[in-house]
Amino acid sequence: MEMSCFRTEVRMKSLQFSAPLPTPSIHVVTWNVASAAPPLDLSDLLQLNKENLSVDMYVIGLQEMNCGIMSLLSDTAFEDPWSSFFMDVLSPLTFVKGNKGGINICLKLYGYYVSIINCHLPPHMANNDQRLQHFDRILEMQNFEEQNIPNILDHDLILWFGDMNFRIEDFGLHFVRESIKNRCYSDLWEKDQLSIAKKHDPLLREFQEGPLLFPPTYKFDKNSNNYDTSEKKRKPAWTDRILWRLKRQPQAHPHTPRLPAPHFCLTLRSYVSHMVYCISDHKPVTSTFDLELKPLVSAPLITLIPEGLWTMENDMLISYSLTPDFLSSPWDWIGLYKVGLRHINDYVSYVWVRDNQVSFNDGLSQVYFNVSNIPETEDQFLLCYYSNSLHSVVGISKPFKIQPGSSLAEDLLGEAQPHI
Repeated sequence: MEMSCFRTEVRMKSLQFSAPLPTPSIHVVTWNVASAAPPLDLSDLLQLNKENLSVDMYVIGLQEMNCGIMSLLSDTAFEDPWSSFFMDVLSPLTFVKGNKGGINICLKLYGYYVSIINCHLPPHMANNDQRLQHFDRILEMQNFEEQNIPNILDHDLILWFGDMNFRIEDFGLHFVRESIKNRCYSDLWEKDQLSIAKKHDPLLREFQEGPLLFPPTYKFDKNSNNYDTSEKKRKPAWTDRILWRLKRQPQAHPHTPRLPAPHFCLTLRSYVSHMVYCISDHKPVTSTFDLELKPLVSAPLITLIPEGLWTMENDMLISYSLTPDFLSSPWDWIGLYKVGLRHINDYVSYVWVRDNQVSFNDGLSQVYFNVSNIPETEDQFLLCYYSNSLHSVVGISKPFKIQPGSSLAEDLLGEAQPHI
């Protein structure tokens, strides 16, 4: 397998628990960027050029980010340019739910387990068996025993995407290019290695994919829409794919009443490539899904409420409630953030929940927060509760402002002196 750097990002809006049947939408991006820097405009890729934008969660997976030693060193000290770019573009829309380099992200959505896998399988036509072995091995490696998370095949949804490197067998270069030129993509499907493998591999067959109604996404001359004109003249192929798998439903015994299955339905809205981007020898591919589900949980684990009017001059109170099944830890903490945070470590200030606790009764706790040394700003803030045992944010407050002390006094004085 060739050396490749992965970057998988998940960005999501603050989904509400009050809706009777939530229907969040998910936009998935996969792109082998071939060590290139981000282009100036990614609106088409992220659907930001659409008037009625309806995306609740972005899942962005990149392959072949620059893996040179200088890149790795700079990545340690600074954000890589791709992550920084996506954060700049998407932060005004939403909160950062997670950002990890690697191959897998597991999250819980309304009580359902969702796994997100970004992969880069071995290249070249002859390595198909090796690709399939890597596919199986990646599944075997997803072990979540330490966090009491079920086996990945028992997750309600797996989103699997990346540069899978599957090629088109048998057909010659001329036939493939003519089929693409005439948009006769269906003529090529029967020799697509992934489509062939799904006919023989029972597990792979459980993964679904939208119809390949777009041109093969590899290999292009960089900075053009021309397929490979080098001496190698590689045959075009759909190397960049987005698959999904829903959890198997248990088979009921003929004499046993079947229990109603949880309502969890995924619908593919679009599956397209984006020919407008030419920085790589791959074209990016995106899928947009609509997810309809019946929540298994009716409330967030933690509900955060900033008490009263926050000012720069006083220690302020935070009230928070816990669901009965949530186990807090002395190492849990509450962070104060500006709206549009880019990372969990971007807090302005924080408190340990046990150290600053002032009261606890009937599941409602209060902690005090010193904001006297926070610079005055017109920005809005929010509070996030971080669970040390779950390694995740489990509660987010609504945005609020911290009033400057002097301006607050002026406001109160102004209220006492009505204008005539």
